[in-house]
Amino acid sequence: MMRQLFTLVSGLLFGIGLTVSGMVNPMKILSFLDFAGSWDATLILVMGGGVVVAAIGYRLIFARGRPLFDERFHLPTVTAIDARLVGGSAIFGLGWGMTGFCPGPGMASLVFGHVESFAFVLAMGLGALAARLIPEPD
Repeated sequence: MMRQLFTLVSGLLFGIGLTVSGMVNPMKILSFLDFAGSWDATLILVMGGGVVVAAIGYRLIFARGRPLFDERFHLPTVTAIDARLVGGSAIFGLGWGMTGFCPGPGMASLVFGHVESFAFVLAMGLGALAARLIPEPD
C-alpha cells in the first residue's frame, strides 16, 4: 500500500512541477523550438534544474543500497543503441516538435480539459498499442 501511495504522490508532484514551470503549455515548448522567431529559453532552465535535482537524488538514493519499498533497484539492462531506439527517438522528437507535448506534460495537461490534450493522449495511447505490433529483434 505504501508503494502505491508514494507512486501517486511522486506522480502528483511531477505533474505539479510541470504545471508550475509552464511545461504543460505547448506554446512554451514550441517557442523554445522557434530559434528564428520569439525564442523562449526557459525550457533550458527547467531541464537544467531537473538534471541537478535528479543527479543529487540519484546519489542520495543509491547510497542507501536499496529502495525503501522494494528489495532492489529496477534499472534498465538494455544499453544498445539500435534502430528501434533511434526510430522511437525520432518519432518522439517529431511529435514533440509538431505538437509541443511529450508524455508527461501531455498527461498533466489533461486536468485543464483542452481538446488538444485529450487528442494527444489518445494518439499517444494508440501509438503505444501500435508499437506492440512491431516484433522484438532476435
